[in-house]
Amino acid sequence: MKSKSSFKHESLLEGQDVADVLKAIAQAISEGSLSFSDDKGTLQLNTEGLLQLRVKASDEEGRQQVDIRCRWERQPKQLEDKPPVVG
Repeated sequence: MKSKSSFKHESLLEGQDVADVLKAIAQAISEGSLSFSDDKGTLQLNTEGLLQLRVKASDEEGRQQVDIRCRWERQPKQLEDKPPVVG
């Protein structure tokens, strides 16, 4: 199957089905590798190192929403090993 650089999926699911998808994503993150596939190919992501997690929730005008974002760098930025000179 051909390699992809992005993946997107939208569907209307029961709460338990959404929970199952989130559990599968959580398990794959803990194992260090996520794989997303469709009829156009596969996207493979490696989840080693530190990951930035953002969770937002809202209840506005009858619409409730939870957004979960998890992101990381394939090659983490190198930080200076010396403090700055201040004075």
